[in-house]
Amino acid sequence: MKNYHLSPSQFRKEGKRIIDWIADYYENIDQYPVLSQVEPGEIIASLPEKPPAKGESFDDIIKDLNEKVIPGITHWQSPNFFAYFPSNTSFPSILGDLVSSGLGVQGMIWATSPAATELETRVLDWLADMMDMPEKFKSTSTGGGVIQDTASTAALTALIAARERATGFESNKKGVRQRLTAYVSGQTHSSLEKAVKMAGIGVENLRIIGITEHFAMKPDLLQQQIQKDKKEGFLPFFVCATIGTTSSNAIDPIRQIGEICRDEKCWLHVDAAMAGTAMVCPEFRHFKDGVELADSYSFNPHKWMFTNFDCDVFWVGNRQELINTFSILPEYLRNKASESGEVFDYRDWHVQLGRRFRSLKLWFVIRHYGVEGLQFHIRKHVELAQKFASWVRQSDQFELVVEPPLNLVCFRHINGDDFNMKLMNEVNKTGRAYFTHTKLNDQMVLRMCIAQTHTEEEHVLRAWKLICETAEKISTEIR
Repeated sequence: MKNYHLSPSQFRKEGKRIIDWIADYYENIDQYPVLSQVEPGEIIASLPEKPPAKGESFDDIIKDLNEKVIPGITHWQSPNFFAYFPSNTSFPSILGDLVSSGLGVQGMIWATSPAATELETRVLDWLADMMDMPEKFKSTSTGGGVIQDTASTAALTALIAARERATGFESNKKGVRQRLTAYVSGQTHSSLEKAVKMAGIGVENLRIIGITEHFAMKPDLLQQQIQKDKKEGFLPFFVCATIGTTSSNAIDPIRQIGEICRDEKCWLHVDAAMAGTAMVCPEFRHFKDGVELADSYSFNPHKWMFTNFDCDVFWVGNRQELINTFSILPEYLRNKASESGEVFDYRDWHVQLGRRFRSLKLWFVIRHYGVEGLQFHIRKHVELAQKFASWVRQSDQFELVVEPPLNLVCFRHINGDDFNMKLMNEVNKTGRAYFTHTKLNDQMVLRMCIAQTHTEEEHVLRAWKLICETAEKISTEIR
């Protein structure tokens, strides 16, 4: 009988080729333009309209990978990638993810693979200790951690749990959701707006709180808005504070916001998606002052902790509130271990039922680097960002828009918005560096995020020289 599967010996041979291909890619990554240079539709036009009737060789597959796929890749792992926030990986993480793919575990409940659950529990307890998080966020206390796919899903999960807690798990009663109000700042990630839509709260009940000159939420305005809503018959129930906003890396005052949430019985969710990794270093932990007042907290190791996408750590202070919100037990999932109450079934801690063995790659990363290694690379990135900021300060052509607390530098050329947009586009077109923009105080601002796994000072200096040379060229053309 014909067998179309790869045999273990064939897999071993082709697998080694793929590992070599990945290693070669990283050795030569500086040669690729960071931002893909293809035109819309160019990749799909190069691919056959119909799938192959007969299987093809790995020689042909790898040939097309090189010739048709790679030109359409924006190289997030390039040391010259300074755009958005990073989506990092590392060789230990890749290997851990390979093991996860090889095992093919569906870890929805403890019984479907005990190691998938218990390794995740242990690794997230490790992280809580490494980052000096409150004891309540550990599995040995009232709460615990679970790995979500992204910070966006973590925010949605927190919002739904907060909704159920605030309404006594009767949020489906007519008119109840229309009275609920949630609070964010003008710098909070857009995923919160999406979450209130998905949770049935509605954007009309999402309150945008004003910010300081440093783009952090103003607690006094939060308090005023909550009191106003209560007088008008609304039920304030959820606040999202941010450690490291996407546009400017602003740090909201967690303690002051948390005290308001405690007094007003609002769920406080802290989104530390990128900047949360910095809490591995003791000198940056003042940014999370007051975090013990939070009901939930999330950060993405897939941004700055060298662990490949997707991997979001989501801690809660009271895991029972998650379980009460998300647990539904069909007969086909009933088992003695779950009914004993002695195990965690993580499918009750979030929206989805199915779950990958994501903790393996995080386990590989922490064991390879150790706390010391992670601290070293985080500190290096912050130091490089501060150097870049010092070059901006010394320039008579560029200005800092806000002092960088960590590794994101927001700056602009003094010649105005159109000039800055042209400058960014011209630099990105060279393929030698890639950075992005935002708007702050109604001005177009350039963002230089220094957090890619393999970025060194030479890459940052080269990018600064390219920016300055391009700005001079544009200025000459204008003159």
